[in-house]
Amino acid sequence: MSVFTPVSRAQLEQFLQTFDLGKLIEFRGIDGGSENSNFFVTCETGEFVLTLVERGPADELTFFVALLECLHQAALPVPYAIPDRYGQAIGTLNGRPALLQPRLRGSHVQQPDARHCSAVGDTLARLHQVSADCGLARKTDRGVEWMKHEAALLRQHASGDTSVLLDEALQALDQFATFRQKLPQAVLHADLFRDNIMFEGDKLTGVIDFYNAASGSTLYDVAICVNDWCSDDADQLDPVRTDALLKAYAARRPFTTVEAQCWPPMLRIAALRFWLSREIAARAHAEHAGVLIKDPGHFQTILANHRRVEIALPVSS
Repeated sequence: MSVFTPVSRAQLEQFLQTFDLGKLIEFRGIDGGSENSNFFVTCETGEFVLTLVERGPADELTFFVALLECLHQAALPVPYAIPDRYGQAIGTLNGRPALLQPRLRGSHVQQPDARHCSAVGDTLARLHQVSADCGLARKTDRGVEWMKHEAALLRQHASGDTSVLLDEALQALDQFATFRQKLPQAVLHADLFRDNIMFEGDKLTGVIDFYNAASGSTLYDVAICVNDWCSDDADQLDPVRTDALLKAYAARRPFTTVEAQCWPPMLRIAALRFWLSREIAARAHAEHAGVLIKDPGHFQTILANHRRVEIALPVSS
């Protein structure tokens, strides 16, 4: 179970005393988290998700609370921090910053089809439309400089095709630098994987886990999304699903010709980012029983497969 900071029933009951949610009925840790500790919490008034934030400075939580409230007010299906009776949305539990949010309906889709991907593309475009105008900004702690640094460290111990692949990825980062100032910007989700979206049938009912959200190029968010939602069992892009996601996004936020030029290196950069973060997590938690460790090799393979990108962005002529 991926709970880094355990919580006892007595601790949770004390935390809930400042909320008007009724008595605690039950709670349990949520499997699958790789950075924060999450719990399902059932009270007399409904079901909630409790998050203990394990990474990043606590003073940045006000950004996440404000972002989610902005998206919630725009009718996007996102969680939002529930304030206690004193108006405080950020609390402390067992030494960690804590947020309590409504539990969204639906479940994760592990085998998405074109309809799921279309819904994801449309929702991501809506998110970018809202976040571009929300007046919020945050610098990511896993941006280009971080990738260059970590890739260089990994390169020191790599050999053969792995070292070549890292060299090519560093070249993609240099390519991105030439486009960066011309690409559309917004606040990105930056982690929109299958386990961060909820569906009921074909209907998208929730977008969760915004703790990597930061300002950046919207195309980067699209690439992250495509790399997960549209990859097949061979870690190659499925043309039908990719087409569905990109066209649904473009119907709301048309892609520019500059974005089309930057698309191949952006797919590589998005793959590199998660290859690196998974390598770091695998090393950090190798001796920690019960912590979910995601395979870094999955994104290493995706990166290698992006040496040739045949699916272009749909750009209006």
